[in-house]
Amino acid sequence: MASLIEITNLRKHFQVKDQSAALRLLSPFRSRKGLLRAVDDVSFSIRKGETLGLVGESGCGKSTVARCMLRLLEPSGGKIVFEGTDLAGLSEGALRHLRRDLQMIFQDPMASLNPRLSVRQVLEEPLRVHEKFCAREREERVLEVLDQVGLDRELLTRFPHELSGGQRQRVNIARGIATRPRFVVLDEPTSALDVSLRAKIVLLLEKLKSALSTTYLFISHDLSTVKYLSDRVAVMYLGSIVEIAESRELFRRPLHPYTKALLSAIPIPDPNVKRERITLKGEIPSPTDIPSGCRLRGRCPLARPACSEEMQLREVESGRWLACYR
Repeated sequence: MASLIEITNLRKHFQVKDQSAALRLLSPFRSRKGLLRAVDDVSFSIRKGETLGLVGESGCGKSTVARCMLRLLEPSGGKIVFEGTDLAGLSEGALRHLRRDLQMIFQDPMASLNPRLSVRQVLEEPLRVHEKFCAREREERVLEVLDQVGLDRELLTRFPHELSGGQRQRVNIARGIATRPRFVVLDEPTSALDVSLRAKIVLLLEKLKSALSTTYLFISHDLSTVKYLSDRVAVMYLGSIVEIAESRELFRRPLHPYTKALLSAIPIPDPNVKRERITLKGEIPSPTDIPSGCRLRGRCPLARPACSEEMQLREVESGRWLACYR
């Protein structure tokens, strides 16, 4: 199946002040700038119509990857090719024409909705910017997406603070699909919701994917949801991808030591079944001082001298990519 979007050697580096306690003690009136490598040489592709799950610890760079892909953050380097067009090289004006096909649903529905706009105004805004609709056509599309996400039309006059958490997230999703995008980033869309609402939102996202023929990048800490919703999964650690595989295969037979440790933390809803918990000892290295070679080698029980050499993501099996000598 052809790729809809493909990123190659994506990088995002930030200039930050050195926060070392020793440096501040020795020179309290002088600051030294360092380079924080939030995303470093990340490469993967997403096929048309599939859902790629992106998982990893907090702070590993998942959301930064997503924001760079949509140019909400300017990447420091690399290519972002959407159907043959490199988004990284486009001007703001040229990029605006593609915005209707590239949308993002954010983690916090309250923070991502303008508190001064009613639900109707929130849903009309992307249509005014990206579609040449008359007032009647905008009204029809607003009612259409409202029905698609299962919200009552009487909510159109309400403001975000008058809605429940689940209703706000449905409005967030409705705004994201209003332009019928071809690619949608789901940045932890269920993390701010309780368990019962999470299940409803996940089912809604799955239904909308089929109805709209949309491609998803699904970022989440909820590995059970990732397993259910994703076709393939990419595992990220300290700004780089360490493993990519088909969802079922990755959860059945993880290969990278970090993936094994991550999956061992998934709770099993059966008190009689026990899973061996793999604990990685040591501290996560600072993204301003990343070790050479494998970034996990300081915490990995299988580390060997060769792990200090340059590590590349390579295809070890058909459709399976790994950044590990083991």
